[in-house]
Amino acid sequence: MRVAIMGSGNGGTAAAFEWAQAGHEVSMWDFERFDANIAAIAASGHIEGRVKFEGTAPIRYAGHDLDRALDGARLVLVVGPAYAHEAMGEALRGRLSRDTVYCVLPSSCNGAVVLKQALGLDLMDDTYVVGETHTLPYGCRLVEPGVVRVTTRVLDALFAAALPSSRTPELLAALQVVWPQAEAAKNVLQTTLQNGNPVLHPAIMLLNAGRIENTGGDFLFYTDGVTTAAARLMEAIDRERQELGRVLGIDIVPDPELGLRQGYVSESTYLKGYNEGIGFATSRAPSSLDFRYLTEDVPYGLVFMSELARQCGVATPAIDTVISLASIVLDTDFRAAGKRLPRDLGFVELTLEQVRGL
Repeated sequence: MRVAIMGSGNGGTAAAFEWAQAGHEVSMWDFERFDANIAAIAASGHIEGRVKFEGTAPIRYAGHDLDRALDGARLVLVVGPAYAHEAMGEALRGRLSRDTVYCVLPSSCNGAVVLKQALGLDLMDDTYVVGETHTLPYGCRLVEPGVVRVTTRVLDALFAAALPSSRTPELLAALQVVWPQAEAAKNVLQTTLQNGNPVLHPAIMLLNAGRIENTGGDFLFYTDGVTTAAARLMEAIDRERQELGRVLGIDIVPDPELGLRQGYVSESTYLKGYNEGIGFATSRAPSSLDFRYLTEDVPYGLVFMSELARQCGVATPAIDTVISLASIVLDTDFRAAGKRLPRDLGFVELTLEQVRGL
């Protein structure tokens, strides 16, 4: 099968490696301003994998010609941070095929919704298979251009959903060719809310703010940064997320329980599950507070949860406190700058039953 990867960062490179090593014809595309990794892969014709991935995997095409990358592709993985989804959707506009499955990997807060908006499609238009996963299947980093180190791989519970959910079986059939651990979520709100980054990252960042500023991040983010206080804050945020899910009619798995299923942690607790978690043991702290753990996870993730919860009548004091604290320490009104508000995504016009039926 031909597979096209849109995005050449950590996750895109890891996905390209795994699908290519599994015997599929893989192409990679990215915007011209992101050229270093693409150029290295184009020059060598392959990606080198390390740790969990070993050896090399051939890449059919790596470059900035999107038509060439998409040629014959039956699966397109849109792999990038939240702020890239709209631009990638605009690049894809007018290039869709009914024979191709399109998946945002990971959702990073309503990725499939934003992609469909950028494509000029109604959210419930089922002409094309467009969906998302709740997380990346890996913990990974680029060691150097063309070389990716994968330290953890999701062993179970890679939740996926199409928009509308009636096309989720087709999305799963495509993903399970290489990712048999993919399983159906009820809808894209479940995949969006199940993403654990907004639950974990902001809490740890804020309760280690002085340490980050004084040391330039010279400590292990989870091993050293998840203290009893941080664990309590993470759990409080998670409980509010689960309550929002309950009102929306979807089952949100507590993050440490999901981590246990996926192989990241050895016990489903917010303290030892993370500061002794095998999947997090080598993760370094960011060198600055001005990092995506706050600048992405707060305005894209927590602000969306807070606003949707308000619409649904769910109280979120812990989430609201974190939004306020992050806004103060980075001198940015993250609530005013919310990137994916329910009203912008079309949720305000929907009844609760319609939201549940996405």
